[in-house]
Amino acid sequence: MTPARHADGPSGGPGATTPGVVAAGHQDTVDAAIALLEAGGNAYDATLAAGFAAAVAEPCLSSLGGGGFLLARPATGEPVLFDFFVDTPGRGRAPGEPVPPLTPVTLTFGGAQQVFHVGHASIASPGCLAGYLHVHRRLGRAPLAEVVAPACRLAEAGAVLGPDQASVVRLLEPIFSLTAEARELFVPKARPFADADRVQNPALATFLAAVADGEVTGFGDPDLAREIGAQSAANGGVLTAEDLRAYQVVEREPLALTHADATILTNPEPSYGGRLITRALRLLEREGLASTPGSGTRLAQVAHVLAEVSAGHAGGGVRTARGTTHVSVADAEGNLASMTTSNGSGSGITLGATGVLANNIMGETDLHPEGFHQVPAGIRVGSMMAPTVVERAERAAVALGSGGSERIRSALTQVLVTLVDDGAPLDEAVLAPRIHWDGEAVQVEPGFEDAAVDVLAEDWPVNRWQVSDLYFGGVHAVAADGSRIGDPRRGGRTGVVGGAVGRGGRGVAP
Repeated sequence: MTPARHADGPSGGPGATTPGVVAAGHQDTVDAAIALLEAGGNAYDATLAAGFAAAVAEPCLSSLGGGGFLLARPATGEPVLFDFFVDTPGRGRAPGEPVPPLTPVTLTFGGAQQVFHVGHASIASPGCLAGYLHVHRRLGRAPLAEVVAPACRLAEAGAVLGPDQASVVRLLEPIFSLTAEARELFVPKARPFADADRVQNPALATFLAAVADGEVTGFGDPDLAREIGAQSAANGGVLTAEDLRAYQVVEREPLALTHADATILTNPEPSYGGRLITRALRLLEREGLASTPGSGTRLAQVAHVLAEVSAGHAGGGVRTARGTTHVSVADAEGNLASMTTSNGSGSGITLGATGVLANNIMGETDLHPEGFHQVPAGIRVGSMMAPTVVERAERAAVALGSGGSERIRSALTQVLVTLVDDGAPLDEAVLAPRIHWDGEAVQVEPGFEDAAVDVLAEDWPVNRWQVSDLYFGGVHAVAADGSRIGDPRRGGRTGVVGGAVGRGGRGVAP
């Protein structure tokens, strides 16, 4: 077991305090969290408010119909990992009943094409709504209505997605074109979705209001479960009412690693992101980290380790971003929260009349290497998501995490090395350029010296990117001393209680 937190050292560093800080992927998401902190809520209230708001403001990356993980490091007591990722669907279906085919959709990005698998048969048993409500019961302090209120207002009035989120909507337009409900939200007539377009979701606003009032306690509520199960059965889906009723949030002990002068807490099995990251850090420590950050020797060493730990998990060539986002929160009491959520690339389906966008995680090839629907119903799907907390004896504790599908392991490994081994400030660790081994080549982000990349290319196939991109992840991070950074690769924004928001995505300790 990891050591209990104590009130005399909640921040992980002597004298380190913060009025409350947030880092996330959209300003509306940040604002929702800050509103809860300013109203007297704790880090967990704020994180959940951000999660509800992200379902509106980051609709391609997060949804109440998706899944995720929240790593809570309270100021006192034991840290806990809340697993509310998705389950394989199909409970209660007749034995031997054939699995319906998924709907293939071709997306075009960066001049390349990739087939995604969506539709009703791609929907896994959702976990986010159950997870948010479970964490609120366990660790929340503010009334549920206050936690949900910012998202209710956003869904009713509409959220301007902005260039980062709007670009993902445009990418996913073939998926959103599958149903009338999704087209109404994201496919304007006769033109592409614009950066300044406002997304209003009255059905979701009504559903959120019912959650806030306690009228809806989850997708497993009898009438709601029957409605969604009937919709699935009528349209060739696998999700059943029994899946929704049986879903359970799981509390797990975080995976802990002592590395250099830090204790790193992250996502344990059955998910594999945390295991791959900690294995990479162990290998680098065992080999002896090359001393010069950004050098050709360091790049080659990191590439070797990333390739070794990713065997069996590589995506096979450059792949588009999956729908994943992250929020990190630190409050004035020393509580830290790190939450990563995902909706896959979305299924193009809304769940019944709720306005909630359903995931397509049963159609994610990275998560089902043996083929779709090969696992029995009711099994928690593995994930690369790895919400993380770093504790250091003489420096403030940090909460961080990333979106980016299989690139999560690469992004977080490199940020942790720069933060812990190199001792860099939080913002420098996140903004430093990254590499990723995809199974065929080392993808190299701009920012490294040409001579260093030339050394890397002596032993590795290399693809040099001309511009940075959300491909390389989006590490949103906060520290207990008020330091904060929203990764610009994924539209990162930050906020601080009683202060100006970090629209550039970057903030230093107050």
